Amino acid sequence: MRDTPMLRNLAQESRIAIDDFIYPIFVTHGRGVRNPIDPMPGMYQLSLDNLIAEIEEVASLGIGAVLLFGLPASKDPEGTEAYEPNGIIQEAIRVIKQTAPNVLVFTDVCVCEFTDHGHCGIIRNGRVDNDATLELLAKMAIVQAEAGADVVAPSAMMDGQVAAIRSGLDSKGFEHLPIMAYSAKYASSFYGPFRVAADSAPQFGDRHSYQMDVANSREAMREIQLDIDEGADMIMVKPALSYLDVIARARQEFGYPMAAYNVSGEYAMVKAATENEWIDGQRITLEILTSIKRAGADMIISYHAKEAARWLL
Repeated sequence: MRDTPMLRNLAQESRIAIDDFIYPIFVTHGRGVRNPIDPMPGMYQLSLDNLIAEIEEVASLGIGAVLLFGLPASKDPEGTEAYEPNGIIQEAIRVIKQTAPNVLVFTDVCVCEFTDHGHCGIIRNGRVDNDATLELLAKMAIVQAEAGADVVAPSAMMDGQVAAIRSGLDSKGFEHLPIMAYSAKYASSFYGPFRVAADSAPQFGDRHSYQMDVANSREAMREIQLDIDEGADMIMVKPALSYLDVIARARQEFGYPMAAYNVSGEYAMVKAATENEWIDGQRITLEILTSIKRAGADMIISYHAKEAARWLL
């Protein structure tokens, strides 16, 4: 059954498809902005005028969904722009819906990009105040919904965030809006390039007090169950490549739609090795994406989405 390409295709157990992908995009203020993200070749910070061409390209490739991250005009301790009606993410949603109405817009619900301290919640007495942050996350999800978001994706890893967001959305008439929960989000070193892209590195300490310990998998199952109990419609494991065991275990234990985030550090390593001609970038990328699908992910959030779509067309 491995003798010819056609036989191998007939026996293939896992297949990646273009409509598996969710493509992350970084949006910023200004005009004519297309800032290269140095540790993530091929990725850019885009102003809204340049977002139009990006979305047209995404749609032309058959990619059906994007995930938005925003860089604010200014930062403050409570990440105010995150939940202003005219904040950068909300404006980007409107641009996308005007440009390609059928492209699903997933929105990140976290204040780390918007706070001057870079943490994912409100700081009180030198620590993240979980409960005070919940109200802000709910406000953020509501303004994103009002702007036209299709799915909100809370990534702050605050206890109770899914319940707070669900309650907030329902109170404003958005009972239909799904929540994709970053249920098992690890305190990973693979996020470094993203923090350059989103200008979101913590200004003190780290995120280990609210993101998961990289050594734990049983805890991930508890976190996923909690999010499901609070009303999550989709669950996520992040990062993907070093956590394929967690993806596979979650697939076996839960019958919910599941995403995996093929994060910035994973992308950057492939790009660096490809640039040095140490690996075949196309074959490695497709193998990585296939492994994530094989482990059990239904959706793959990946910076490789556009190039993978071209290879799969």
